[in-house]
Amino acid sequence: MKSANQMHLRRKSRIRRQLKLRSGTRPRLSVFRSGKHIYAQVIDDQSSRTLAAASSLEKDMRESKPTGANVEAAGEVGKMIAERAVAAGVSEVVFDRSGYRYHGRVKALAEAAREGGLKF
Repeated sequence: MKSANQMHLRRKSRIRRQLKLRSGTRPRLSVFRSGKHIYAQVIDDQSSRTLAAASSLEKDMRESKPTGANVEAAGEVGKMIAERAVAAGVSEVVFDRSGYRYHGRVKALAEAAREGGLKF
């Protein structure tokens, strides 16, 4: 029997492989969710560059929110990543949930990014 971490890594690689096949030239909005924080990056896989990044660890987030481990903080990170990506000239992305279920904090981040102007 495989461990939960091994299953997560397999799910993550399977999702990422499918995204690369279907994405074409669109950048990828990648999400990482830890126990205390949430992070998002817009990555151009063709040039291996990060175009925009946001997380709940940033100074203004730490001052306004007591924790980065809730749906509200994920929504704020989603808004920040959307405005930074639009400022960098990115309007369409593919959403890489990194093996996490589309539920809770991941869903809140995605919906806030959509409201902020990103299309996926």
